[in-house]
Amino acid sequence: MTEGISEAIPPWRPLLRAAMQREGPSVAARWVQLATTGLDGAPRVRTLVFRGWAGAKQLELFSDQRSEKVKELANDGASELCWLFPKARQQYRLQGKVKLITASEQPELCQQRWQKLSDTGRAVWGWPTPADPLDPTGAFPEQLAETAPLPKHFVVLRLHVDTVERLNLGPHPHQRTLWRADTLWREQPLNP
Repeated sequence: MTEGISEAIPPWRPLLRAAMQREGPSVAARWVQLATTGLDGAPRVRTLVFRGWAGAKQLELFSDQRSEKVKELANDGASELCWLFPKARQQYRLQGKVKLITASEQPELCQQRWQKLSDTGRAVWGWPTPADPLDPTGAFPEQLAETAPLPKHFVVLRLHVDTVERLNLGPHPHQRTLWRADTLWREQPLNP
């Protein structure tokens, strides 16, 4: 996943990149919390793995098309992602719309992302439907090889970011900053 050639990098991206680098090789540094609105109107939040950038203002996550989050995002795609970097002492909240990219719509892109997963990372797409009642005899493979066929329920979630809020917990007082696409990413300091 590469940066768009003609797409300008917004000013918050280098700050976020530096926070990611400060975390080092920690797997937890790639965990993000994605909030959506449930089909019943109640808030929903869950942890996903950041998979990479698909342009200057778009990031990618993966999911199972059979999951509730995908059904929730299919309504209007509105979501917010919260990303905490404990070593850097920073929190980022990214708002925007999620576009669902399915294997039937863009098979080459999904196949490319599928093959980049580890064997254990691919395994969860071999499990039964998420949140269904547990079948103790169901198959829960621990690994799926790179040669395993792309499941039709593999989906790429592409968040197009339109608002970013950074909370820097290092200084006293903390520093809160807002950037919005509709102001051409003009930096707006806020009270912490």
